[in-house]
Amino acid sequence: MSNRKVLHGFHAINARLFQNAKSLIELYVTADRQDARMRAALVQAELQGVRVMTIDSARLDGMTGRARHQGIAALVDMDKNFVTLDDVLESLTEPPLLLILDGVTDPHNLGACLRVADAMGAHAVIAPKDRSAGLNATVSKVASGAAEVVPYITVTNLARTLRDLKDQGVWIAGTEMEGETDLFHCQAQGALAWVMGSEGEGMRRLTRELCDVRVSIPMFGSVQSLNVSVAAGMVLAESRRQRGLAAT
Repeated sequence: MSNRKVLHGFHAINARLFQNAKSLIELYVTADRQDARMRAALVQAELQGVRVMTIDSARLDGMTGRARHQGIAALVDMDKNFVTLDDVLESLTEPPLLLILDGVTDPHNLGACLRVADAMGAHAVIAPKDRSAGLNATVSKVASGAAEVVPYITVTNLARTLRDLKDQGVWIAGTEMEGETDLFHCQAQGALAWVMGSEGEGMRRLTRELCDVRVSIPMFGSVQSLNVSVAAGMVLAESRRQRGLAAT
């Protein structure tokens, strides 16, 4: 039986329509929304051969848990998202830039991490199956379309995945408050996987031990920590900055 989920909102639905329409089983829209944004989505659905169902707002509220659905939702076959890490690595034309989330279980944080990963050109987001938020409607909504374009790969054994990446020449950089170096003095332009731990506990012990380097983010204000998605955006941006400088 397929792994079906209901997604909602224009960002998530449009990303599916343009990037992975084959995963859409049905599209649900309300008759009372007929603006240009809705018309564009319906045109794309027709082009992609996606079945469209017009339903009333009360039913759409029920399907989405009364979320801010914007008058549009879709039933999605999540099994058609499947991509392996090897698939990603084999397709690259530049050194891999990966984001690894070790213990991020809040769907809002995952959605935000996917969004910054897409913005900074990360090639995949990786997480362990047993300690991660799954892709759901909340994640897709917060990600603003990034959940449909950034490969999100869950692995059974994160430690094994880290070892495999190291064998393939990917440098593993873990983030923690007491790092050996800081973000402004680390080499971050090559093949690299940034590891972010949970906000409360940080990286697990074995994950930490498998890092090639542990990096702190300098803090100049009164706060002592950052939201995981903010920290992810900072380290990925630094990698892109260093790659840009190396290319000039």
